[in-house]
Amino acid sequence: MAGTPKRIAGPAFLASAAANIYTPPASTISTLIRQIHLCNESAVAVPINLYIGATGGSTAGTTIARLLSIPANAVVDLFFPNGLFMASTDFLTGFAGTASTVTITVIGDTSTI
Repeated sequence: MAGTPKRIAGPAFLASAAANIYTPPASTISTLIRQIHLCNESAVAVPINLYIGATGGSTAGTTIARLLSIPANAVVDLFFPNGLFMASTDFLTGFAGTASTVTITVIGDTSTI
């Protein structure tokens, strides 16, 4: 149902190279990301990068978080009260400084366009 927050991605580990986190479900769906939950399961701080754009992308100018340090054994939540709009052709991609240390969960809602 449009406007109802739901988990749209994860929980899943971030890779150490740019990879898709959220793939648009159809060309007729737009998405509003409301929250990104990040959990570092390691004993050291780990930087992460997130992007909105092309599949598997990490292109400069599409960054929404750059070298965001997730403290050791900690949780960081990014909130977008008005929603972070994603067109039906946008992918949420990203990576961590170390693979399989930071899990990501994305909460949002979708609408038919």
